[in-house]
Amino acid sequence: MQDNNQRTIIIARRPHNAPPQRDTGPRVNDKIRSTEIRLIGADGENVGVVTPARAMDMAEEAGLDLVEISPNANPPVCKIMDFGKFKYEQQKRESEARKKQKIIEIKEVKFRPNTDTNDYDVKMRNVFKFLENGDKVKVTLRFRGREMAHQNLGRELLERVAEDTKEHGKVENFPKMEGRQMVMLIGPLPQKG
Repeated sequence: MQDNNQRTIIIARRPHNAPPQRDTGPRVNDKIRSTEIRLIGADGENVGVVTPARAMDMAEEAGLDLVEISPNANPPVCKIMDFGKFKYEQQKRESEARKKQKIIEIKEVKFRPNTDTNDYDVKMRNVFKFLENGDKVKVTLRFRGREMAHQNLGRELLERVAEDTKEHGKVENFPKMEGRQMVMLIGPLPQKG
């Protein structure tokens, strides 16, 4: 007699027939498939057109790798070099290029329709600082309760902000209502030179 309290658990697995990941880098050593290649030596001298087997022998003698530099040339151009060092230099160049890219952030400065003069000055200093750093500034004016009836005061305040920032930035999105708040976007002026 079979025990009805036993459960059979079936675990479904994903089949492992996914295609292997393609290697996107240059072909190295025995991965080079051409019948003949144009070879550049370790010191940069042009050796000429040789077979990959002969080029591999030369690379092994030098204790270096054979790297395909220009696969689309006819015949493909290969160079004898240290592949590890080549990859390291390539990654270093890419990271330097990423560092030079400026990521523009959007900073937000919040106002109220009845913002006091001192508070206005402090908030405007922040707006100027953000624009000088190359960031965009989202100026938000939040209305509470009955303040919604006085949207014209809010629009006047945002127009004053736009007027005060025209030497540091330009208005990209003019004031518009989003729910209970009025929003305006100011971008930095393009850098000269």
